[in-house]
Amino acid sequence: MTERTERNHRRTGAIYEQLAADYLEQKGYRILERNYYTRAGEIDLIARDGRYLVFVEVKYRKNDGEGHPLEAVDSRKQGRIRRAAQAYLYMHHLPQDTPCRFDVVGILGETVLHVEDGFS
Repeated sequence: MTERTERNHRRTGAIYEQLAADYLEQKGYRILERNYYTRAGEIDLIARDGRYLVFVEVKYRKNDGEGHPLEAVDSRKQGRIRRAAQAYLYMHHLPQDTPCRFDVVGILGETVLHVEDGFS
């Protein structure tokens, strides 16, 4: 991937992560972090939904020619997100029994699909 292509992917990702954040805020979520990076992995959005700390993966597809965006969150990706979530809890001195949830926001064209507790 060229540097220019990578920049375009990041810019596109940022646009749709913002769209997902706006969508979640309209549903009452409070966004705490965006693009949280650790050596363990990256989490697109971290939010509060009531008592839950919610780790959100955002996936965008222009159309379903490359598959549905929700299908892109495979077991390998889920493992990286879980490890990054554990790092977040540790770095923020939050107890291991903090109520957490993993949500997925899939954006297909103009349609936003939100799956609460998309994986455990």
